[in-house]
Amino acid sequence: MRKSYIYIITNKYRTTFYIGITANLKTRSIAHANSKGSVFTKKYNLTDLVYFEEFLDINQAIAREKQLKNWKRDWKIELIKKLNPTLETLEI
Repeated sequence: MRKSYIYIITNKYRTTFYIGITANLKTRSIAHANSKGSVFTKKYNLTDLVYFEEFLDINQAIAREKQLKNWKRDWKIELIKKLNPTLETLEI
């Protein structure tokens, strides 16, 4: 079974967050860092990976992505801070 990931990226000021899903976190992270992500991520210069979760089932990853996209901003920040308290850019 192939791994899937949900991830959260942000800008250098940590003011805007984007939640995405991918099968290859490293490649996707590099793409965002080089401004080759979605139109939204380019518009807001979202290049810094600050959070991710790994799944063995793509359906669970999709469900989690949908869940997080419906969360309030503060909830997302608290989730990130549980694993990354200072919101540092993660290296993959």
